[in-house]
Amino acid sequence: MTSQPTYQPPPNGFRTFLIVWITQSISVFGSALTFFSINIWLTQVLFPRPEQRPQLSYALSAVALSFALPVVFGAPIAGAWADRHDRKRTMMAMDFVSGLLSLMLLALIVSNTLNLWMLIILMVLFAIVGAFHGAAFDTSYAMIVPEEQLPRANGMMQTMWSLSGILSPMIAATLISIPALARQGVIPGSIGTALGRLTNGTPLAITIDAITFFMASTTLIFLYIPSPKRVDLGGEGSQPRKSMWADIKEGGLYIWHRRPLLWLLGTFTVANFVSGPFEVFQPLIVKFNLANDWAGRGFTFETALALMATAGAIGGVAGGFFISTWGGLKSKRVYGVIVALIVAGLSQIVFGLSPLLFMTAAMAFMGSSMIPIMNSHSQTIWQTQTPRELQGRVFSVRRLIAQFTWPLSTALAGWAGGRFNPGTVIAVLGIVLTVFCIAQLFNPYLLQVENKAWLDEMAEARAQKVMD
Repeated sequence: MTSQPTYQPPPNGFRTFLIVWITQSISVFGSALTFFSINIWLTQVLFPRPEQRPQLSYALSAVALSFALPVVFGAPIAGAWADRHDRKRTMMAMDFVSGLLSLMLLALIVSNTLNLWMLIILMVLFAIVGAFHGAAFDTSYAMIVPEEQLPRANGMMQTMWSLSGILSPMIAATLISIPALARQGVIPGSIGTALGRLTNGTPLAITIDAITFFMASTTLIFLYIPSPKRVDLGGEGSQPRKSMWADIKEGGLYIWHRRPLLWLLGTFTVANFVSGPFEVFQPLIVKFNLANDWAGRGFTFETALALMATAGAIGGVAGGFFISTWGGLKSKRVYGVIVALIVAGLSQIVFGLSPLLFMTAAMAFMGSSMIPIMNSHSQTIWQTQTPRELQGRVFSVRRLIAQFTWPLSTALAGWAGGRFNPGTVIAVLGIVLTVFCIAQLFNPYLLQVENKAWLDEMAEARAQKVMD
């Protein structure tokens, strides 16, 4: 396993990255519209009554799991695929297939035939396609961005996800209300008549999502994004010497032989367990824990939930803008991970215990602002420690280890949400994260995670011990 120190990104590589970043950001925005609309559909259409809280909790958990499980456990296969095939073509194909799946979801909603099990199947398919797209995308920009600009690119990547959440909740809430407005005569003419036939505006959000997928796929046709050349697969046209399972094992051994990387993954394993219930609990907290406050302020459930999601998204953008402008720590980047997680844990405690909408939204802002900071520092550590030709395999195993607790806690949230106060559960999990990360500040192995020479010597010694 050797790196490629002489590799030089193509000319104007950062400009190519900017184009990809913009088009993929628009696609992520479209997807955010869909997922927010689906949550509204589950909460207000399928299970609208207070006594249906247990069923709603299970449904939110099932939908979240249907997306989380394929993303996490399909990651190693997707990563091995990304290291074996042209990454640009993989992204193009996956964007196109996602667009087709969006059209299928649209048709089911318009025909009023969508039910929970159909939605779960579609979420599984979206997740599988997204896993392959993500594996190709995550390893592509390290091929076109100069190493000294990777922290800034990573910050922009983190900002991309948060940007999609600023406007998408409010826009989705507006789109959902359009058919009702059309039936009231607010939208005149034939367009108003056609829109008035819809039960809600979820199909409008999904239509935008499909368009953004096709646009992202088309844009990639005109860009040059190289893939690394692997000499261990044999000559062109020959049968690959290694199986995909051997690739997955190689990615796992790369991490296993470098134990400080495992400690870094362990930190994110705990963080993902703690954050997993948010997708299930946030609608429940808004609908039940904060109902008195937002109702007294004249909010509806949709606008209160949109406010919460938007506050979190703005926090993510603020954190992403900060890390993109600053460029992150140049050394001891691990502190950029741990300290940010401590702040996130403290904000989560207040988030769960607060009875006030605006206070809870402020904590969502604070917690989300830490995500780009911790992820950007972590991603830069991994990019500088892992050879480019190995990144697909290593990053996919890394994702599996770091995120396997996410679906686990999401499943538990579906059970806990119907039996306990979701705010209390969130606060307890925040305490766990805070205490764990404070302890990590004194972990000598984790604090050496950026010492590449030491890690390589450790890996060589452990590999030799296995051979002996």
